[in-house]
Amino acid sequence: MVNCTVKNWQGEAVSEASLELKVAKPENAAHVVHRALMRQTTNAHQGTASTKTRAERRGGGRKPWRQKGTGRARAGSIRSPLWRGGGVIFGPKPRDYNVKMNRKERRLALRTALGSRDEDLIVVEEFAEQLPRPKTKEMVAALARWGVESPAKVLLILPEITENIYLSARNIPNLKLMRANSLNIYDLLEADRIVTTPTALATIQEVYSD
Repeated sequence: MVNCTVKNWQGEAVSEASLELKVAKPENAAHVVHRALMRQTTNAHQGTASTKTRAERRGGGRKPWRQKGTGRARAGSIRSPLWRGGGVIFGPKPRDYNVKMNRKERRLALRTALGSRDEDLIVVEEFAEQLPRPKTKEMVAALARWGVESPAKVLLILPEITENIYLSARNIPNLKLMRANSLNIYDLLEADRIVTTPTALATIQEVYSD
C-alpha cells in the first residue's frame, strides 16, 4: 500500500490518500519490470528498413564484357554487390520486432513499477477549476509549490485532460500529460516526479487492480 499526503493548489497538505495494488514479489520484481520495459521499447521499432539485393536491382541482365581476353576481372552483372549501384549483401529487410507478454504479467509489471515510485509520487487536489483560462506561468508556479524542481522530468497523471490544462502544460519542458487509464511502464520509470490526483488514483485502482 502506498500512502500519500494530498496537497492543495497552494502546496499545503490538506488530507491523505492511499493506493493499494498487488505487486510482484521482491525476488521477481526487477525481472518482471525489465521484461515489460524491453517489450515496450522493442515493440516501438517499426521494422520497415529495407534494402535491395542484386536480384531486386534494376538492370544488370547482360554480361558487361566477355569472360576472357580483356585483361579485366570476370564480371557477370553490373548489379553485383561489388559494384557501385549494385545490390546489398545481407542488408536489412522488413521484420516484426513484436515481443509477446501475457496481459496479467504486463499489468503486474505496471503495478510494480508504479509501487516502486512511491517516494517520487506527489498527490494534489483537483485543480482544473484553478485554471479558468490557459496559463503556463500558473502551472509552472503550481509545480514549484508542490515540490517539483525545474529541471526534473514530470509525469502528470489525470483522470481527464481538460483543454485549459493541456494548453497550460504543453509548453513546459520535461512535462508529460497522461490519462490515468492509459499508463505505460516506460513513462512511469523515466519521470523524476509523478504528479497525480485522488480521482486519478481511484481510476488507477479500478483499472489496474486485477
